[in-house]
Amino acid sequence: MEKTQQFIQSNKQKFVDELFALLRIPSVSADANFQQDVAACAQHLATHFQAIGLDAVEVIHTAGHPIVYAEKIIDTSLPTILVYGHYDVQPADPLELWHSPAFEPVIKQTAIHPEGAIFARGACDDKGQFFMHVKAVEAMLQAQELPCNVKLMIEGEEEVGSPNLAIFVREHKAKLKADIILVSDTGMLANDTPSITTGLRGLSYVEIEVTGPNRDLHSGLYGGCVANPINILTQMIASLHDDNMRITVPGFYDKVVELSEADRAEMAKAPFSEKAYCEALDINSTHGENGYSTMERGSIRPTLDVNGIWGGYTGEGAKTVIASKAYAKISMRLVPDQDPDEITSLFQTHFEKIAPASVRVKVTPHHGGQPVVTPTDSPAYAAASRAYETTFGKKPIPVRSGGSIPIIAMFEQELGLKTILMGFGLDSDAIHSPNEHYGLFNFYKGIETIPYFFKNFSQI
Repeated sequence: MEKTQQFIQSNKQKFVDELFALLRIPSVSADANFQQDVAACAQHLATHFQAIGLDAVEVIHTAGHPIVYAEKIIDTSLPTILVYGHYDVQPADPLELWHSPAFEPVIKQTAIHPEGAIFARGACDDKGQFFMHVKAVEAMLQAQELPCNVKLMIEGEEEVGSPNLAIFVREHKAKLKADIILVSDTGMLANDTPSITTGLRGLSYVEIEVTGPNRDLHSGLYGGCVANPINILTQMIASLHDDNMRITVPGFYDKVVELSEADRAEMAKAPFSEKAYCEALDINSTHGENGYSTMERGSIRPTLDVNGIWGGYTGEGAKTVIASKAYAKISMRLVPDQDPDEITSLFQTHFEKIAPASVRVKVTPHHGGQPVVTPTDSPAYAAASRAYETTFGKKPIPVRSGGSIPIIAMFEQELGLKTILMGFGLDSDAIHSPNEHYGLFNFYKGIETIPYFFKNFSQI
């Protein structure tokens, strides 16, 4: 990989410039106002894939946003790596909290990134990370050192639950035939402590509507006489955790796989500072399920969180009303062997049961996903581990992530393939938040590391 690495070192500024062009496209999949931008981003990628020498480049339309596909098959007898990523991004709101415009990327120095970090929506999640693979493949092609076949599948709906990806995968199994799936949509522990994600939590996401009277009412005339949906909703939500911060939905923990003390002790070896964690978030202390560490709460334990709550009058000044309706969005992060459909059903049954007769409750399920655990004793994991050792000079630590990538379980079910999660982001990168960023160190290190995975995997 000597020539590949030389090409990378000589083209770092070009890679950043090209990433900037990608980041300037506001490919927000959740907002219909950005539909043309999402389509433009897909076409931008297709044009770029053709320019760097990839073959069979397609913008494949779905019932939603397009999927961009490309490949380079150098020898059908060699292994094939399928790279997955997503070009859609989260909404940038609230815009006023960004220190620079969300879709005008800039490089700024930070305490964690003294060499500079790219600030823009999508910088880390996931444009900056999947683009590392594009640049690594380009470098290997230019150096004539691509050691195996590669296919790229970059979708535009990950941030809205990938509603059309499973359909595409089922209909194109021959096109997607490969030996392993490679994804960079996760993170690592620190720039001096590489890690490989070996587990992801599942997800159940629901929306709640609580209805009281048939219209908003005067709080003086009707206060104390009829149920206030906002009061009721907050009381119901508060009851979903007990004093030990355990979730009170009956049956919620029945299938949770408890890790052994040995496994928990192994997890505890990962470097973690509770003090630095709190300082970074400007909080006085952590908060969560009793009996588990902060790292365990964020990875091997299930959670239930309110993601949004609203109702009544929230404008300027006062309006003394009892609202007719109140709403909330709730996400539950799941661990093996919890099933998202079962958990959603358990939640719906429980929430409807605890509602007083004075209100009506509607629970609407949204997207979900299965939890995933990937083996650390596979040849593919060993190939990834050696790749990190080559570029970081130390062996990566296997860790479980608190996040969810629902399509990983789908890939295994539909394609029969395991996934290697080689993420290079950091917890401090503010993904899904204002001022999202991605370190130049991380961007470059990913491009440098990925070719060694290709080399190692091709020799299995």
